[in-house]
Amino acid sequence: MRFALDQEQQDMADALRNLLNAADTPRIARDWAVGDAEAWWKLWRGLAELGLTGLTVAQRHGGLGLGPVELAVCLEECGYAALPGPLVESLAFLPRLLSDAWLEDLAAGRSIGTAVIADHLPYALDADQADAVFHCDSTVRRLGGIRLRRQESFDPTRRLFRVDHSASALVSGDFDAAFDEGVLGCASYLLGLGRRLLDTSTEYVKQRHQFGRPVGEFQAVKHHLANVALKLEFARPLIRGACLSMADDVPWRFRDVSAAKIAAGDAAYAAARTALQVHGAIGYTAEHDLHLWLTKATALRSAWGTPAWHRRRVAAALATDTTTPIGAASGAGGADFARNRRHSAAG
Repeated sequence: MRFALDQEQQDMADALRNLLNAADTPRIARDWAVGDAEAWWKLWRGLAELGLTGLTVAQRHGGLGLGPVELAVCLEECGYAALPGPLVESLAFLPRLLSDAWLEDLAAGRSIGTAVIADHLPYALDADQADAVFHCDSTVRRLGGIRLRRQESFDPTRRLFRVDHSASALVSGDFDAAFDEGVLGCASYLLGLGRRLLDTSTEYVKQRHQFGRPVGEFQAVKHHLANVALKLEFARPLIRGACLSMADDVPWRFRDVSAAKIAAGDAAYAAARTALQVHGAIGYTAEHDLHLWLTKATALRSAWGTPAWHRRRVAAALATDTTTPIGAASGAGGADFARNRRHSAAG
């Protein structure tokens, strides 16, 4: 099984990284958190010119029609930059779910979409900026006549809304496959967050001094950073393997994407805790850019299925050696959602 990127995929990642670095995403994230979306939409149109907004949209709708590997590569770079917005919903979930003409606006960078998913995403992310909002439980419906109420989030750049609506239209699509693609996208984004937190921490401990020495020279600090690096490196092949499972549409893809989400979430959370520790008091301040990555890593760990829900999903598959998908709408995560509702709402 080949996990290395080919040259075209690597070039795509490099081009996206350069564009995001030049865009000053921390400033865009701060503006986005307070409802100023002008700079975000300017960047989104730039991403459309690069092809990102139509990455997995079918070519008949103006997209590139690429697969899960390219999706994971690009969302990892978005996570590295902490780019806000409904990226997983618009780039991973909805293109796999829908087959209508609205995707043309998405691929062209004119539109974004978001969703409420029963038991997993109780609030619609950035719904005030979205042109399409979907509600997914046993059915999938596009909502109309929407009224939004803002909800508090642990991550201020994840702007959550409770959605009330007066009309809806039934949408046909493979919800379980789309949900798995969303989980994979979230895992990839988390891997990027973890990488950035590790890089930021490594650079900071070279500059911060105690007892006349850089703190990065102390063995305990090296061990903490090495443990984070190991977690991230173990998460990467799980994500790449899940990409291949999704691309080949194998029956056990749900198990692989859940395993990838668990590993990436744990690695990013460990990176966040270590980053906060090595930065000291400055890491707690909202003025420091570090908090943009810290809060997002914590919030996304429980988004698109909590760690406990995904662990039960993997355990059930391994215990029964089943290839029957344990779907997101099967109710398997209902009890877990009830126990973790507060954390999901905060994310």
